[in-house]
Amino acid sequence: MRARELGIRIGRMEPGPLDAITDVSGVRVGHTTLISGDGPLQPGTGPVRTGVTVIVPHDGDVWMEPVFAGAHRLNGNGELTGLEWMRESGMLGGPIGITNTHSVGVVHDALIEAAAHSHDMRDTFWALPVVGETYDGALNDINGFHVRPEHVQSALAEAAGGQVAEGNVGGGTGMICHEFKGGIGTASRRASDWTVGVLVQANYGARALLRIDGVRVGEAIGTDEVPSAWDQVDALTARQGAEGGSIIGIVATDAPLLPHQCARLAQRAGMGVARMGSYASHGSGDLFCAFAVGNRDLSRNAGEDDPRETVELRMVVDEGINPLLEAAAEATEAAIVNALLAAETMTGRDGITAHAIPHDRLLEVLRAHGRG
Repeated sequence: MRARELGIRIGRMEPGPLDAITDVSGVRVGHTTLISGDGPLQPGTGPVRTGVTVIVPHDGDVWMEPVFAGAHRLNGNGELTGLEWMRESGMLGGPIGITNTHSVGVVHDALIEAAAHSHDMRDTFWALPVVGETYDGALNDINGFHVRPEHVQSALAEAAGGQVAEGNVGGGTGMICHEFKGGIGTASRRASDWTVGVLVQANYGARALLRIDGVRVGEAIGTDEVPSAWDQVDALTARQGAEGGSIIGIVATDAPLLPHQCARLAQRAGMGVARMGSYASHGSGDLFCAFAVGNRDLSRNAGEDDPRETVELRMVVDEGINPLLEAAAEATEAAIVNALLAAETMTGRDGITAHAIPHDRLLEVLRAHGRG
């Protein structure tokens, strides 16, 4: 279930046909979801509630054909690898991976392996992949290291355009958002002649702070009505607390933006998170990356016999960028709502249960405030 299917309209802009990051032409998304076992935590065995998600930025050779990109940190208690080179070069040169906190390394290495195997490994090929994480240890055997290279390869192989699976899938499998079940969500918005799409892995926030379309939903549907998974986490867990957690947001656009403009788009993703009620707490990792495919063919060699030193670029003028900034904020907000609505109740390690947000009750609250 998605926001628009329930009659919930976030913001004033229109979505693309799919209301997904894949509305940006060439962008593909793949998931590998790992769910097994029940009962008490047995490190290394389970229960397993995790996975990996990959975002492929365009339909060319993503390792050899970089696109302009930028990043933003709202609060830094998290990881999104590769950002220093992105800031230095202004480029994204490969797929983006998202997983759980303790599987960043294996996903990073597996993406490099995929790149190397798709090119001549005897060459001086190298890669610095972008890999993000959020913590799923309340539901998952996070120290069992269940995400493996073959799972990354599977997500890459299955990456496709079209509809994007949301909720309890891929890297979002074991995530909790505003003390409801969270996970993967996506949305898009049309901005002038361009599209802005967002994909989030939502795993942050306290219940009482949750707002949807400006309504204080979290206060109306409190933990006395729908229990919080964090209240079930015992003292043996490396507890972050409900106001910790993290969110990774990936913004894509077909607009011809330069790197500093991509960074501005990434920054606006944080405003979408703020609209949902987050203040980016001390324990939260709120990290965002934006890439633009409106300029392509940016590498030096158009062909082995055609080296070059310059390329021609286009850019959106500053006076025309406001619709894109608004779209990034609005699509992020909508993507989080879609993550919450798509997620289903999940019981993980030690019987800890993250409950889905109840759709009927949510609509009742929104309608009482003239929404929905």
